[in-house]
Amino acid sequence: MSDDQTDYFDRLVDLDALEAFLAAHLGSADVFEVDRHPGGHSNETLFVTWDDRNLVVRRPPPGETADTAHDVIRKYTVLEALQATHVPVPTTVVATEDHDIIGSDFYVMEKREGVVIRDDEPDQFATPTDRTRLGTEMIDTLAAIHTVDYETVGLEEFGRPDGFTQRQVDRWEQQYEWAFEVTAEAREIPAVHELTEWLQANVPSDHPHTLVHGDYKLDNVMFGPAGERNASSNERSSDAREQPPELEAVLDWEMSTIGDPFTDLGWLLSYWPDEDDATTKVGTAGDAEYLLREGYHSRAELVERYEQATGYRFENDRFYRALAYYKLGGIGEMFFRRHLEGNADDDHYPIMEERVPEMARRALQIIDGEG
Repeated sequence: MSDDQTDYFDRLVDLDALEAFLAAHLGSADVFEVDRHPGGHSNETLFVTWDDRNLVVRRPPPGETADTAHDVIRKYTVLEALQATHVPVPTTVVATEDHDIIGSDFYVMEKREGVVIRDDEPDQFATPTDRTRLGTEMIDTLAAIHTVDYETVGLEEFGRPDGFTQRQVDRWEQQYEWAFEVTAEAREIPAVHELTEWLQANVPSDHPHTLVHGDYKLDNVMFGPAGERNASSNERSSDAREQPPELEAVLDWEMSTIGDPFTDLGWLLSYWPDEDDATTKVGTAGDAEYLLREGYHSRAELVERYEQATGYRFENDRFYRALAYYKLGGIGEMFFRRHLEGNADDDHYPIMEERVPEMARRALQIIDGEG
C-alpha cells in the first residue's frame, strides 16, 4: 500500500483491538488477516481471515457522519432479524457500539461467495432456462422480503409505514429543490415539475405495510450455485457452471424500513427493460440490455409472479414506476449539482445534464400509459 493508503487503513481499524474483540467472541485464532475492500460504497468493508473462517466487518467511513446510510447497527438489526426467515442474507456474527475498539460502531458477518451481476450476465447463466430461473429467483426473493412477519421477527419499530409513500414523494421533491438551487442556472427541466405535480396528486391512499429493502435490484443481490446456499466455500461444487442460478444473499440493506412494498417493485422494474421501451438511454435505469435476451421475464411476467407469490395486487403500477424514475432523476440531479460546484470528480456526473430530463420524460411516458 502507498503511504496514503496505509494511513487511511490505520484510521479504519486498530488491528490489535479488533483481534482481541474477535477472540473474545469467537475464540483465539492462529491466522488473523485484514484487507480493505475498495468497493465499500457508503460504508467501509474489511475482509477478515480468522483461521478457516472468512468474515466481513462493516463500519462507517472515518470522521463525522450524519447520513442514516452510515447507520451500521440499524443494518445489522435487520440482518439479524432475518436469519431464521426465507430471505437469504449473510450470517450475522456480532455487532458493537463500543467506539474504543476501532473508533466507530461496526458489525461482523460471515462472508458469502457468489456472483454479483452488473454490466452483463455471467457466462454460467447464459441460457434461456437459466435466465428464466434468474428472474424467478429475483421476484420470489422480493416476495419473501415483503411477506416476512416483521413484528414476529422483532422489527415492529423499524419504520413508520403510515404515510410512507407520501413522505417518499415529499422527500424527493425536496431533493430536487436543493439541486435546482444550482442546476437551474444550467438548464430548466419543466418535465420534473409536471411529474412532481402528478405524483403529489396521485399518491395511493392505501398500501400493505411490509419490510422494504429500499434498493432492490440485480447488483444488490448475490447468486451462487443452486442447492448449495448454506454450503461453505470449500464444500461448493468445483464446477459452478453446471448449476443454475440461485439467489445466495440479498445485500445492501442501507435503505430498509417498514413501508410500502410497491416502491420496491417499481424500483426493480425501472431497472428491467422491455422490448417496447423507448430506445433512449436513461442513465442508471433501463440500460441492462442483456435482460432482453431470450428467457428473461418481461416486466408483466415479473408482476404476475409477484402478485401470485404475495397475494397483493399491483394496481397503481404507473405511479410506482414513475416514482422510481423520479427518484433516479433526483439522484442524478444532485450529482449534477455537485459537478457544477466542483465537488465531484466523476465522469458520470456531467452526463446528468441530459440524462435527468430524459428520465423525467420517461416517467411522463409511463404516466401516459406508454411502456
